[in-house]
Amino acid sequence: MGRSVTRLFFVAGEPSGDRLGGALMAGLREAGGEIEAHGVGGPLMADQGLRSLFPYDELAVMGIAEVLPKYFHLKRRIAQTAQAVAESGAEALITIDSPDFCLRVAKLAKQANPSLKTIHYVAPSVWAWRPGRADKMAKVIDHVLALLPFEPPYMEAAGMSCDFVGHPVVTEPVADADEAQAFRAAHGIDGPMVLVLPGSRRSEVTRLAPIFGTALRGIKAHLVLPAPPNVIDAVRELTADWAPTPLILPASDAAQKRAAFAAADVALAASGTVSLELAANHVPMVIAYDMNWLTRRIMKRAILIDTVTLVNLVSETRTIPEFLAENCKPDAIRGALDGLLTGQGVAQQAAMELTMERLGAGGTPPGLRAAQSVLNALSR
Repeated sequence: MGRSVTRLFFVAGEPSGDRLGGALMAGLREAGGEIEAHGVGGPLMADQGLRSLFPYDELAVMGIAEVLPKYFHLKRRIAQTAQAVAESGAEALITIDSPDFCLRVAKLAKQANPSLKTIHYVAPSVWAWRPGRADKMAKVIDHVLALLPFEPPYMEAAGMSCDFVGHPVVTEPVADADEAQAFRAAHGIDGPMVLVLPGSRRSEVTRLAPIFGTALRGIKAHLVLPAPPNVIDAVRELTADWAPTPLILPASDAAQKRAAFAAADVALAASGTVSLELAANHVPMVIAYDMNWLTRRIMKRAILIDTVTLVNLVSETRTIPEFLAENCKPDAIRGALDGLLTGQGVAQQAAMELTMERLGAGGTPPGLRAAQSVLNALSR
């Protein structure tokens, strides 16, 4: 007798969600048999058999002011996606991050089919701001897959079931010392190397590249900038006048990107999950981020925590320097980078190691843990 087929509808709207979705889909096949996948996703989910309803990077928009110009287009995509959920006959809708889009899809899908199981991957950061989002989310989501170990109680208090499934960064391959040295040799890097990571969204790169470029002007180090395919043209244009000139790498070349992370001495990065990638590679970092003035004002009033850097939060330390909003100034960023380049990054190492341990390093791979959680939720 053949294995049963589980029909699922996935929605992921940016590269980090695509990575989670791809690992989850692989884990589901390993843990529970065949799946029939429908939905929206990127290349890693396509590798697992998903044929995306439309290009998933249309959804990679962040910030209130940044969303407004695309509001009507996104609204049409929400309606289109919800209709596709209904037509697919899926047993469950699995939305991955991108809550502004995904939860609207879940609401419409639930209205059309109240018996539809809804699962959201990546708990909203209600511990950081807008705690009422958990209660709002509970109206349309049944089960949550959390990346951070302290998140399940927040979700359960709002009425959803929730499992901590670990963070995928702990299983992503890391280049070794030989690969790092080969990268340096291939690109003529014979001194300090700064990894520059201004974000994966066009709006982020456009806002941060000028600030980063000014902070790095004249720095006595090689600059290496891995850029995702959706922003690489913008990166080339925005860094054309940088001095020193950065080496721009297509981030789609996974081996080169891994080698660059392993070869780096320090990093200047936008706030986000990239801090965990740097921690996995033991790269001391400075985090900097700015946003549209309207988004900045709203966030400043709503924020509940004193740091947004995940390494600081998970390790319960404050060793990673961060420069956010009105503090995202080139001179301050440059001072912190100079400190790291002169040996002050040692204090970050223990925090980075503790972060990896708490996120599940050495245990069951997060994709498989997430798959088991999904299957348990479907059986309830």
